[in-house]
Amino acid sequence: MARPLRWIARGFLLLLIALLLAFLAAWWMMRGSLAQLDGELSLPGLSAPVKVERDALGVVTVHAANEVDAARALGFVHGQERFFEMDLLRRAAAGELSELFGPIAIERDKSVRVHRLRERTRENISAVAGQRMPVLSAYTEGVNAGLHALRSRPWAYLLLRSEPVDWRPEDTALAGFAMFFDLQDESNSRELALWKVRENLPAALYALIAADGTEWDAPMLGEARGNVALPAADLVDLRKLPMPSVEAEHEMSEPAAPGSNNFAVDGSLTADGRAIVADDMHLGLRAPNIWFRARLLYSDPKAPGGRVDVSGFTLPGIPAVVVGSNRHVAWGFTNSYGDWLDFYEVQWTDAEHTRYRTPEGEAAIETKIERIRVKGQAAIEFPVRETRWGPVTQELDSRRSLALSWAAHRPGALNLDLAGLAVAADIDELLSQAGRVGIPAQNLVAGDSTGRIAWRLTAQMPRRASECDMRSPVEPEDRCDWQGWRAAEENPRIVDPANHRLWTANARVVDGEALAIVGDAGYANGARARQIRDGLFAKQRFDERGLMAIQLDDRAVFMQRWWKLLREQSQAGKDASWRQIEAATREWQGRASLDSASYRIARAWRLAVVDRIRKGLMAPAMVSLGKEFVMPDLPQIEGTTWQLVTQRPPHLLPRRYESWDALFLDAARDVVADLGAKGDLAHRSWGERNTAHICHPVSRALPKLAERWLCMPPDPLSGDGNMPRVQGPSFGASERMVVAPGHEEDGIIHMPGGQSGHLLSPFWGAGHAAWVRGEPTPFLPGKTQHALAMKP
Repeated sequence: MARPLRWIARGFLLLLIALLLAFLAAWWMMRGSLAQLDGELSLPGLSAPVKVERDALGVVTVHAANEVDAARALGFVHGQERFFEMDLLRRAAAGELSELFGPIAIERDKSVRVHRLRERTRENISAVAGQRMPVLSAYTEGVNAGLHALRSRPWAYLLLRSEPVDWRPEDTALAGFAMFFDLQDESNSRELALWKVRENLPAALYALIAADGTEWDAPMLGEARGNVALPAADLVDLRKLPMPSVEAEHEMSEPAAPGSNNFAVDGSLTADGRAIVADDMHLGLRAPNIWFRARLLYSDPKAPGGRVDVSGFTLPGIPAVVVGSNRHVAWGFTNSYGDWLDFYEVQWTDAEHTRYRTPEGEAAIETKIERIRVKGQAAIEFPVRETRWGPVTQELDSRRSLALSWAAHRPGALNLDLAGLAVAADIDELLSQAGRVGIPAQNLVAGDSTGRIAWRLTAQMPRRASECDMRSPVEPEDRCDWQGWRAAEENPRIVDPANHRLWTANARVVDGEALAIVGDAGYANGARARQIRDGLFAKQRFDERGLMAIQLDDRAVFMQRWWKLLREQSQAGKDASWRQIEAATREWQGRASLDSASYRIARAWRLAVVDRIRKGLMAPAMVSLGKEFVMPDLPQIEGTTWQLVTQRPPHLLPRRYESWDALFLDAARDVVADLGAKGDLAHRSWGERNTAHICHPVSRALPKLAERWLCMPPDPLSGDGNMPRVQGPSFGASERMVVAPGHEEDGIIHMPGGQSGHLLSPFWGAGHAAWVRGEPTPFLPGKTQHALAMKP
């Protein structure tokens, strides 16, 4: 027996040694893709030496002779710290994810390839870059130099068994277009769903579900809409309208994410006359963060005093500070939710669908073949049919299709002029430069060092024929083609507001003629904007911490009345579900706080009630459309819902329920069944539900065990969607910034997920804990911990 045991022991020892060697090899390979932080290196193309400093959080400061050298050095840093994430951005916008992830991404790539942005960008890259072509070229070369300077390819490629492909100038444009996809409904699914519903509902019923505002509105121009009036029974009676015989789940149109916040106060509301700008952009959260913090210092004759000192957030893939401050002006963005897409009816004149009607006669379809490379299998050829209006994206019947016109398709929609904000000396110069900027349409809020503030809808805006109703697909004879871009002076703006305050939060900002120009692609409910506005008017003196307190405001103002209604129902109800809810919701913290069970239960009940009402109002359209029915996103449904649950008209009660009390009870039972399955209802806190799940993109392709290394800690998080502190498990403030231009040393900043995309970097997750806790951290980089000298 001794000899076999010895052989087993030797075999076990050899196995341990093999495992240890494999671990060491993997560790060595992983460390080979760490960014160089210290020492010296040669960076070809530089006109003069550059110094790159990093503080304890990995925030980068670039000291360069000029903008081109700064872009080259920033590209090097981005390429070393974030190349894989940059690769995902360009592939997402180009429809090239299948090449990296295989067949699982084919359908997603097809939906993107319809827009042919790789080809459009390649054709128009000179116009995209404009006078900044030298900057773009230097940045591109810097990215590739940084990638090739790594001892081994970035670690994510090792896991995916893929090789990185060099960065190209058009990839920077694609990184910008990725934000169009993130911030706009590229398929126009909501407008399509609403059109189909409108065709199949009584007008008075459609007005209920498609209201464009509520009592919560807080626009900067115009008044609150108020809630749409409930129709009388002689106009709409759900009891007499059809409903589906079986309740089924339906496809949903793309929902509008609960966007971002930005706001500002002018110098009259601060102790020393400074203007203060606050910005927190709400996006999907990941590790590392989508943004990369940087401070760029270089000489530029166009800048005040011939010197640029701009700090803030860059988007790896683009050579610019996207949001930040340059000592003279500070600026931030929120998504506009204006209407930047339209459908045109394509009326075929032949059975093969090769020719279609236009106002001038027949035209031939142009078919483009998109070749989709797929990892592990042969490439796929995907045909895209182009019309004068845009690609064909929807089939109506054998004679008609829909073509989609999207601002992102048009030359000029995207350019690199955002980088020009770095040299603006004051509000007037910043607004002038913003008129040239091509980005997804944003609410720009800015302040300058003299104490002035301004808002501007910043984007290239399409000029539509004023007599055309673009809410429905336009027929050829209507002659409603877009007529280029509007002049920069036509973009709505507010400069030096008389009330000394500005605020936007993805809700409607303007009214009247300005709103007619901007349109409505599904503005957010106004509750968040109103809470910010009320916070700004609650005081007459502000500092940076005062504005950050508004950013971190998690008071449940919107949910207060729903909790009261829930209490009334639970106290009056006899069902066991009501008794459980009554016992669990007696204490109301008034916040979306970590320990609040009442908030979680009231929120869940409201959503269940809204869902039942929405389906009840849509029932006739569900019957008419059948499988073609798509539930549109209805961000303003609160105004209708609240009137229904308080007035309780019998003729607007969804037909599945005998009474409004029965509907409320059915919703309550769902809540108890869901939350009660996890244990005592009183212990189902909001923090338990709202727990961070902020992970590296490749974590989804790996076993759940990998989350320990690829995700940020699973912290419970305060906040929710209808309050300033927007927060979900993997959605929320991708950054927070509060800064007064000229007083950046007093500024405050937050960023989740950390600077580096490398698990072994000291900057993986750096700064994340302060973001979770809402602890103020300095806007400017801290003391230098690492210094890298770059020589020509």
